[in-house]
Amino acid sequence: MTDTTSETPWAGAISAITLFTEDLEATKEFYRDMFRLPVTFENDNSAVFSFGNTVINLLQSTAAHELIGPARVAAPDAGSRMQLTLPVDDVDATCKDLTARGVTLLNGPMDRPWGIRTASFRDPGGHIWEIAQ
Repeated sequence: MTDTTSETPWAGAISAITLFTEDLEATKEFYRDMFRLPVTFENDNSAVFSFGNTVINLLQSTAAHELIGPARVAAPDAGSRMQLTLPVDDVDATCKDLTARGVTLLNGPMDRPWGIRTASFRDPGGHIWEIAQ
């Protein structure tokens, strides 16, 4: 293995994250309602939302093999393997708004030992979202 510490990194900002879901319609509606974002692109198997300079592509899990094969899509009940974090000005107020719109919080709001206040919830595809202040 070569030492690459002096080389310029090739990776820049993340432009897209694809999340697999078994129920595209329910997950798309969740993103529209909870994040109050418009769909920027959609077809029969996907719906795309823009989070600043990063897009979240919701992909019907049955269509994922073409994208990731020969890897397999894990079942939604296999457990969480990632968390996406969004900064907010007021975690408590955001939690109040989210729960009023039907979101069940997994945890929080709570103060973390590393100095931020957080809460997290799950989308219909099983992906964990954290809000942080």
